[in-house]
Amino acid sequence: MSRERSNARRRALQALYQWQMTGQNLGDIETQFLQEEDMAKTDLDYFKELLHQIPKHITDLEAYCVPHVSRPMDQVDPVERAALLIGLYELKFRPDVPYRVAINEAVELAKSFGAEQGHKFVNGLLDKVAKELRAAEFKAKSK
Repeated sequence: MSRERSNARRRALQALYQWQMTGQNLGDIETQFLQEEDMAKTDLDYFKELLHQIPKHITDLEAYCVPHVSRPMDQVDPVERAALLIGLYELKFRPDVPYRVAINEAVELAKSFGAEQGHKFVNGLLDKVAKELRAAEFKAKSK
């Protein structure tokens, strides 16, 4: 199941990037991905959840970044922003995903698709937000 989840995140990153760059309707992007991309071995339900729920909650998710970022989120590289949003969404709305998995998956996406050092920005920011959103999980890990 984890490989299918990783693939869903990967495709969601690509779809969210497309949405940021074009402003295209999310339903149209979903249809395009389902028809044109190899979605085998992808958790389709998770892909759809990420694609539709992240834009729905984008203001709330990005608000967690404000104290930790010196520039507006719309000035963050769109690939890094998409990776951050996936990690933030999982930290906030998917307690079934351990915080370390959420951070690691977002960092790997940034490494694969982002600028050379972009993954460090994603890692640092998600680590700070995770301490806030997953405080109990952090305490349990540190014992």
